[in-house]
Amino acid sequence: MHQLPLVVFPLSGNMPRMNPKPFRPRVLVVCLVLVTALLTSSFTPAQRRPATANQRAKRPKLVLLVVVDQFRYDYLERFSDLFTENGGFKRLLRDGASWTQSNYDHMPTYTAPGHATMLTGAYPAESGIVGNEWPDRATGRRVTSVSDTTVNLLGGAANEGASSPKRLMSSTVGDELRLATNEHSKVIGISIKDRSAILPAGRHANAAYWFSTNSGSMVSSTYYFNELPAWVTTFNNSRPADKFFNSKWERLLPESEYSKRANADSPTWENIGNQAGDTNAFPHVLTGGLAKLDTTTATANRAFYNALDYTPFSNDMLVAFAQQAITNEQLGADDDTDVLSVSFSANDYVGHRYGPYSQEMMDITLRVDRQIGMLLDFVNAKVGLTNTLVAFTADHGVAPIPEHAGALGLGGSRIKVADLFGAMNSAISARYNPQNKTPDPTADYLYKNASGTTSDAFMNNNLYFNYAALKRDGVSLDEITQIAGEAALTVPGIARYFTRPQLERGQTSITDPIERRAVHGFYPPRSGDLVLITEPYKYLGDTITATHGTPYSYDTNVPTILMGAGVTPGRYYEAATPADIAPTICAILGVTKPSSATGRVLIEALKK
Repeated sequence: MHQLPLVVFPLSGNMPRMNPKPFRPRVLVVCLVLVTALLTSSFTPAQRRPATANQRAKRPKLVLLVVVDQFRYDYLERFSDLFTENGGFKRLLRDGASWTQSNYDHMPTYTAPGHATMLTGAYPAESGIVGNEWPDRATGRRVTSVSDTTVNLLGGAANEGASSPKRLMSSTVGDELRLATNEHSKVIGISIKDRSAILPAGRHANAAYWFSTNSGSMVSSTYYFNELPAWVTTFNNSRPADKFFNSKWERLLPESEYSKRANADSPTWENIGNQAGDTNAFPHVLTGGLAKLDTTTATANRAFYNALDYTPFSNDMLVAFAQQAITNEQLGADDDTDVLSVSFSANDYVGHRYGPYSQEMMDITLRVDRQIGMLLDFVNAKVGLTNTLVAFTADHGVAPIPEHAGALGLGGSRIKVADLFGAMNSAISARYNPQNKTPDPTADYLYKNASGTTSDAFMNNNLYFNYAALKRDGVSLDEITQIAGEAALTVPGIARYFTRPQLERGQTSITDPIERRAVHGFYPPRSGDLVLITEPYKYLGDTITATHGTPYSYDTNVPTILMGAGVTPGRYYEAATPADIAPTICAILGVTKPSSATGRVLIEALKK
């Protein structure tokens, strides 16, 4: 019980005399009311006071990030009536908060930059992950977003390269959780692709696991531990990939359902090339061109393991492995929040081979709905979905096959890289070798790798120059990038360009979404000197059936869905981005947001 302080006014002969006032009962009543109100507010019982930290809702036991590689937002709309009630997507849309206008705000829209954004809340300009790979000027070698020669692979084939998150420049949600819980939280990333497993988990994760097409096993690296956990070895010893040999990928539903929402099976523009043991049409028999598996040497089965990537069966294997991780690592078993990210890669492989309007892409979308449903059911049984905060997104979308877009009158076509280089090289030579000297001194103005070739001078639609050659001849980088950029614009299909000096000086408009996405994708130590933008539906290159990477909506518009305690379910139309996932999760958890996070907290869906 609170005690009122006793205040004593001293009497002194020096005190001034007060003139007596007549007694007024009404004034006394008012004073008594005010005092009563003051005392009532001062001594309100504890349950009426603002909640303290101890009284706030407990953190969820598990944060589950589910990613489908190359999953456009419109897939949720196109196939919504075909998703099952107990699958993943209807559950997420019914019980979660979904943002229809969720777009990546960077380019290139590739796998590594997207996965690096989700749980860092940072664009490539902050995360440093400017592509799946890029030329490393310091070594003269091409590196990937996760390649690491200082660590060894565990569970893979001999001399197989290893991976780690050392090139990620930002902390993740998992990193911050481990700091906040004195490392009691567990953080694990799982995928078929190494970058998709490693980057969302972060630099201080407990583990990341991915699939080796050399050994047919789930692997990791000595960045995390010196040997694979026993449960992983047990899983690998069961040869989980091998059971899919000679499996037949049939349509999940009657063919009539596919013709309503997808192209006819095997149209002319759906050219998968010479794939051993496979064709453009259903059914797809999974052999990799092998008559049988070699039971003594896993590396002899490499063609089959590569072929497995292009089927929904690799997603099945991923779900099985995720279930083993949850069980054996006891994820979500105590009050220290754990993080598990699961990224389904098969959808990306299928999308590249057959395109976004193919029956194969439709079928694998329907199948991944059921696979995510199985994962959520398992989490519910082991941890409880009421104890789990689920986030669902994708790393990028995909453009229609150019020949398909062309047939529809959308202007789809392919730009030959040789034509582009021819225009740029001619303009550079005309400016810096007007006398037509032989040999042409401008021949080495493009970046050369350690082997002395220019094969890495153009990557991620970025052109890299040879700084040593430019310095030797006193060539200004400002000028040569402008010359090359203007020359590129003469090639049909090239829409815009940005130069390194322009991006470094901030000479761009943040109100122009294309310019803003170019800025967000530029990290000076790793990006090129000239960034080229194609027109919509144009592909730069002809080595792949369908692809992504542009700043256009078909590549940027992906789902952002949150489901769990503290989130108000519903359909939200505010602008959002997957970069908002990390700061929002951290706000719910009450932990510091990742170091370089630039996304916003999605307050419109947070319960007050």
